[in-house]
Amino acid sequence: MRALRIESVGKLALADVPEPTPRQGEAVVELRAAALNHRDVWIKLGQYAGIRYPCIPGSDGSGVVVSVGPGADPSWVGREVILNPGLDWGPREGAQSSEFSILGLPRDGTLADRIAVPQGQLAAKPAHLTWEEAAALPLAGLTAWRSLMSRAGMVKTDRVLITGIGGGVALFALQFAVSCGNEVWVTSSSDAKISRAVAYGARGGFRYDQPGWAEAAAKAHGPFSVVVDSAGGEGFAQLVDLAAPGGRIVLFGATRGNAPELVLRKVFWKQLSILGSTMGSPSDWSAMTGFVARHRIRPAVSDVFAFAQAEEAFLLMERGGQFGKIVVRQ
Repeated sequence: MRALRIESVGKLALADVPEPTPRQGEAVVELRAAALNHRDVWIKLGQYAGIRYPCIPGSDGSGVVVSVGPGADPSWVGREVILNPGLDWGPREGAQSSEFSILGLPRDGTLADRIAVPQGQLAAKPAHLTWEEAAALPLAGLTAWRSLMSRAGMVKTDRVLITGIGGGVALFALQFAVSCGNEVWVTSSSDAKISRAVAYGARGGFRYDQPGWAEAAAKAHGPFSVVVDSAGGEGFAQLVDLAAPGGRIVLFGATRGNAPELVLRKVFWKQLSILGSTMGSPSDWSAMTGFVARHRIRPAVSDVFAFAQAEEAFLLMERGGQFGKIVVRQ
């Protein structure tokens, strides 16, 4: 079968690889679409822990179950599914176990014609979604859900600020919060991305690349009780300033590194909670997929590439030119 492999640092290649064979309790899914995440780019660039080459990247996918292994439920065969990319979360709801891993490394991922996964990773594809939309949902949707709901404990009265709008997780956080009736604001370095976020229900946005943006935002719109961030870096201190007393700042990444200018006095005096988050537990997954189905949320798909053009999809993500998820159609 076809697969996109990372052969070595920076090198992608289409390859012919053996068909997957389902082991005990596993199912084989014939993939219809797969979506990229930043971790795929980091693996390609050699900037991720535990890298081994060659590997088949891809954590997100949608498709049809074509076979099952011993001990798996045969009623899955023929069903349209999406895949929970988080494996072996463990027994604690509060944090993942030491055995936790994500599809695409170390286990082969979804940028292939077919994939074998444990039956427990399967979920029914939401009927209102296209294959491409369904593939865009899992990792980013689960991360956004845990950040907002399980970690920040968002309630309807919260005013929400989401930084770096345009990425998959940030857009899901916007869609989830808007669907819950919350007032949501965003940040970006692009007026066009802010305008598109407004079309998705944001009240407005702020250009974080302009001097004094945080002071102007605080003066015009008041503090935010929930802040969702994935950048960190020097700008994190401004998010502390923008947080309301008793507010919650939740981080699911640190693309700009550590926060060197953080004034801890502001954190304790304002009674702030700074919360770390990552993907999510099986219960987070169930809650998120149910919410998407009930509210008929459609993931924002930025660009769709044919499988033969998967390398171009990686280059687009490396440039940061997307608004929403980048999808590869099998």
